[in-house]
Amino acid sequence: MLGSLRSIVQEVNAARDLPAVLDIIVRRVREVMRTRVCSVYLRDKQSGNYVLMATRGLNPDAVGQVHLAPGEGLVGNVVTREEPINLEQAEAHPAYHYFPATGEERFSAFLGTPIIHHRNVLGVLVVQQAEKRRFDEGEEAFLVTLSAQLAGVIAHAEATGALAVIGRQRKEAKFRGIAASPGVAIGRAHVIAPQVNLATVPYSCCVDVEAELELFHQALAAARSEIREVGERLKDELNREERALFDAYISMLDDNSLAVEVCDRIRQQISAPRAWAEVMLEHVHRFEAMSDAYFRDRAADVRDLGARVLVHLRQQQQSRRDYPENTVLIGEELTAAMLAEVPRDKLIGLVSIKGSANSHVAIIARAMGLPAVMGAQELPYEQVDGAELVVDGYRGELHIHPGRELRRRFDAIVAEERELARNLDHLAGLPAETADGHRVRLWVNTGLMADVVRSLERGAEGVGLYRTEVPFLLRDRFPSEEEQREIYREQLAAFAPRPVTMRTLDIGGDKALAYFPIEETNPFLGWRGIRVTLDHPEIFLGQVRAMMKASLGLDNLRIMLPMISGVGELEAARKLVQRAHTELVDEGFEIQMPPLGIMIEVPSAVYQARELAERVDFISVGSNDLTQYLLAVDRNNSRVANIYHALHPAVLRALCDVVTAGHAADTKVGICGELAGDPGGALLLVAMGYDVLSMNATNLPRVKAALRAVRKADTDLLLQQVLAMHAPEEVEETVQAYLKRLGLKALLQPAAGQ
Repeated sequence: MLGSLRSIVQEVNAARDLPAVLDIIVRRVREVMRTRVCSVYLRDKQSGNYVLMATRGLNPDAVGQVHLAPGEGLVGNVVTREEPINLEQAEAHPAYHYFPATGEERFSAFLGTPIIHHRNVLGVLVVQQAEKRRFDEGEEAFLVTLSAQLAGVIAHAEATGALAVIGRQRKEAKFRGIAASPGVAIGRAHVIAPQVNLATVPYSCCVDVEAELELFHQALAAARSEIREVGERLKDELNREERALFDAYISMLDDNSLAVEVCDRIRQQISAPRAWAEVMLEHVHRFEAMSDAYFRDRAADVRDLGARVLVHLRQQQQSRRDYPENTVLIGEELTAAMLAEVPRDKLIGLVSIKGSANSHVAIIARAMGLPAVMGAQELPYEQVDGAELVVDGYRGELHIHPGRELRRRFDAIVAEERELARNLDHLAGLPAETADGHRVRLWVNTGLMADVVRSLERGAEGVGLYRTEVPFLLRDRFPSEEEQREIYREQLAAFAPRPVTMRTLDIGGDKALAYFPIEETNPFLGWRGIRVTLDHPEIFLGQVRAMMKASLGLDNLRIMLPMISGVGELEAARKLVQRAHTELVDEGFEIQMPPLGIMIEVPSAVYQARELAERVDFISVGSNDLTQYLLAVDRNNSRVANIYHALHPAVLRALCDVVTAGHAADTKVGICGELAGDPGGALLLVAMGYDVLSMNATNLPRVKAALRAVRKADTDLLLQQVLAMHAPEEVEETVQAYLKRLGLKALLQPAAGQ
């Protein structure tokens, strides 16, 4: 039956709408299993009942008319038991419920399997036979497998409102993606896409080859000018490194090999549009086929470039877009160039169907303070243009057509955020200390120059994590040592005399360079972080030398090594850092050896924290990766993202162990993950003894307000209370209740809209 299963799934995936999907299911399953009846019952979210939505074999007039509550009849029993029911004589079962409208009294054999998605029973797939017989194990397994395959299709239909025919479905719809940039935006959807589709360019020949070549070169020149203009529009928002992305676009258009490929095809008398489309689609498909998320993001850039040139090749005038006030830009694959086309005073949020929290657009969204959701794969974006929607960048959620009550809640959140920001402004110049005088250092995580002003305005005392990979990500080659020196000098000078902790290149996992491919089946457990740079000392030495030269006369540099899993890696990296310093001194640079530290991000480092701490000047916990590795959860995977919890008891115990080991070695201990930027989490970290909390600049005032409102002794009691708990939800509820008792409810992450 495997071949039949595949063919059914393929037909379903190609179906135009939900009714077509259901018809394919009941028709094909009845054929394959040679049964008299196949029916599908789906959940009505309004009533909670399960409704007959499609059938072959029962009375077709019963469709939409038969409703069963959970536990009612055999179908209702499949729902409550969440497992198949296989009966030889259905009418003899105590739960059997006869519905005259269906005409099912003629059928005895019954097999029903639940359609389950994310632990919710969305429906029931049923086959029935006239004679008394029990369906065999192979038949039951086939139906169970098919139900599991169909669950995602049904879930998507339910989310998009395609099940409205069941009853009075709410117009509100909620979709989930990946939280890429925090905040809430309430506005109008503006769906954007390249005006021309490379895949639809028809095959055509040209007679005048020279004229076609001239048309092609003119189109390239026009596209270059267009992209330069777009880059100019962003010049006040982004620094040189962020704008380098547009230089990369120009570079691709200047790539002689690309032009040669197209010209060769034109000389074969293929029209310029067709030749260009063929070449660009080949490049797009190469990128899309790669397993690395970064490369897949680059495919969107290539496709966008291809469409821009195609517009000029077809001699079409680009229509001037009319962007509404409070525009939320939505696209299948947003690119930085698309973002830049929207007037900055109108753009309030971003949604991309594809992409990750580390794509170029996500990086730029955070730099510009725009709430953003990436990877919203179930959103029917073609249908929402002009719709009112809410972008919840805290949770990675979207609400289309929000109702009055939901809109009221999110309006209140936006108003509270603005009011809170105004009320916390006065804290910038005050020390981060508890009410009983316990001092904590509040630093910031940065990666873009756009972060600097915001960080200093909010009272940052230093930089706990400067992500040096960002300049690498925004280029089409490794930056030279001098280019790196200039970039690092900007950061160091901006924060001087405050300390700046620069993490050495941390690529791999979900961060890859287009010009340095890392293709692995399991990248998070593969070649990433310090493992890459130790294998390429030429890259590591050049970066460390650039950092040290950038610190000349400032002396506020700290170097931090990522993904250290043992003493051996640390010692190997230390030797390279010392070598770089010696080389610079020999060259005449009067540079002090900067403090050297490591990140604790993997479980092995937790258990060797004491030995590691004895060999460095400081340690800093990367709580995001540590949580991910401790819980075996990819936080960018929407299927398991709900399991990722920074307040998990195992995570809290590991954090306690690290700070205890560090202090036993007389080494300062910091933390630079999201937990540090959560007011409740920060109180627990202070109680554990962390010396430095480093966070997003946006969260710094919240954390400082929480610290100044509590006594260290009280946080110690709170910590002891939560360490005895066994569930992250219990810990979270306890911490939130504690903040509310102190009158700090406003500091909590805004409540969900529904």
